[in-house]
Amino acid sequence: MATRTTTQGFFDPNTWTVSYVVWDHATERAAVIDPVLDYDFKSGHTSTASADRLLAYVREKGLQVDWILETHAHADHLSGARYVQAQVGGLIAIGENIRSVQATFKKLFNFERSFLPDGSQFDHLFKDGEVFRIGEVEATALLVPGHTPADMAYLVDGSVFVGDTLFMPDVGSARADFPGGDARQLYASMRRLLDLPPETTMYVCHDYPPATRQPRWRTTVAEQRAHNIHVRDGISEDAFVAMRTARDATLEVPTLILPSIQVNVRAGQLPPPDENGVAYLRIPLNALPVHQPSVAKAGN
Repeated sequence: MATRTTTQGFFDPNTWTVSYVVWDHATERAAVIDPVLDYDFKSGHTSTASADRLLAYVREKGLQVDWILETHAHADHLSGARYVQAQVGGLIAIGENIRSVQATFKKLFNFERSFLPDGSQFDHLFKDGEVFRIGEVEATALLVPGHTPADMAYLVDGSVFVGDTLFMPDVGSARADFPGGDARQLYASMRRLLDLPPETTMYVCHDYPPATRQPRWRTTVAEQRAHNIHVRDGISEDAFVAMRTARDATLEVPTLILPSIQVNVRAGQLPPPDENGVAYLRIPLNALPVHQPSVAKAGN
C-alpha cells in the first residue's frame, strides 16, 4: 500500500537511541520523535551533534516541523526537544501521565519550588486515543504504560513508533522496574501494540544488538508476534511477568538516568541556573537501588 509519509531514523551509538523525522509528502509538514541532546558525563558538557544531524535533514528536505513528540521521559539520554524547537519550531508533546512521573522525581531530586508537576513544561499533553495531524496525515497517540506510567506510542500512516515499550524481536522488551513501572501493565501495552494489523511497521526507540548484527530499528507487528523473545504469541502474561521481574532484578541503573530525568521531565530544558549563572544537576546519594550487573544491557 502506498504511504503518504516518509520516515527517517537517526541512530545515536553513544546511547543506542533512534530519533525520527516523519513527514507528510503533500504538505512537507513533519514531526520529530525522541530527539537526543548529547551529554558528556565526565565533563558535564552538553552538545548538539546528534540533534544537528536530524536538523540538517529537516532543512535539506525543506520541512516545517509541527510536532516534537516524546514517547516518555527517557532515563538513558537527555532530550533534545527544547533545542530542536528553538531551531525549527514545533509543539513539544508527551502523554498526560507525565504529571505522575514529574511528581515522583520532583520529590527525589528536591526540585525548586517553582517546578510544578502539572505538565506545563510541555506544549501539549496527549490523552489516550487522541487524534492529531502531521500535515494532512492523521496520527493517533496511544497510552502504553508499564516501562513508565507515561509511555506513549504514536500511530502514523501504517507505522507505529513504540518508544521503549518494545525492542527488536531478538532483544525483547523494556524493563519495568523504574518508579511507577509495572510488568503486567507492560505486557498489556505490548499486546495492545501487537493487536495492530500484522503489516504495521514498528519503529523502536533503542536497539541493543547482539554481536552478530548491526543496529536496526524497523520491524513489523507480524515479526514481533512470531519472533520477539519476550512476548511472541504463546507467551502468557504470567510467564512474561516472571521473566521480566527476575531479569529486572539483575539490571544496572542506566548510566545517564540521573542527568536525563532532571532534563526530560522539563521537556528538554536544563535546570534553572543558580545566582552565579551556572545550571546544576543534582545527584541524590544512596537513593536509587543497586543491582548486581548482568550480561543484559541496562535498558532491557
